Amino acid sequence: MSDLPNSHQSHDLSAIIACPECDLLMQKVTLDYEYRMSCSGCGYELFYYKKHVVNKGLALVFSALLLFIPANFLPIMKLKMFGQQTHDTVWGAVMALYRADMTVIASLVLLCSFCIPLFKLLCQLSVLISLKWPAIKAIGILALRCYQHLREWGMWEIYLLGILVAMVKVGDVAELSLGMGLFCFVALLLIQIWLDSLISPQQLWQEMEWESDHASD
Repeated sequence: MSDLPNSHQSHDLSAIIACPECDLLMQKVTLDYEYRMSCSGCGYELFYYKKHVVNKGLALVFSALLLFIPANFLPIMKLKMFGQQTHDTVWGAVMALYRADMTVIASLVLLCSFCIPLFKLLCQLSVLISLKWPAIKAIGILALRCYQHLREWGMWEIYLLGILVAMVKVGDVAELSLGMGLFCFVALLLIQIWLDSLISPQQLWQEMEWESDHASD
């Protein structure tokens, strides 16, 4: 990959990219599938275009949406202590915080563990469907922009870590059994991690540009 062209060459800013690690400006090149683009200064991997992203992504998104409801509303664990048994769910934790007059914390947990992850999945679904049907490309572009802003949000990993810590602490004083919601939650988390590693925003923008070129032809 070549560095930034000199003043005698074209100054097309759309063909210039900056490395997010070392801020080196370089000239962007068109890649084929399964090829990687790395920074010539620090070696950071900038792009990696994978094959069959749309079909694989749709399968993962639909799987995640199917798991979303049971992961949030089925019992994560069951506690039996002093003859009383309780069932804990993600939604139940939000309601418990709200009933304890912790409205701000309850709202943050609801936003980061329920609303934003669901909206991210819907954005991913919209982008992938727009690549299948270019007629709704405008919706796909808007969804991709929203996804890029929300990509770093969400707290499923932190929530799972909290569940594991609670299980260790409570296991000594109560009878603990795992619920189906925990398995759905772990599966949902793994699918979301797989989706984030599979779906590259740069590749999706490139796919949309290719669709536009084909449509114009």
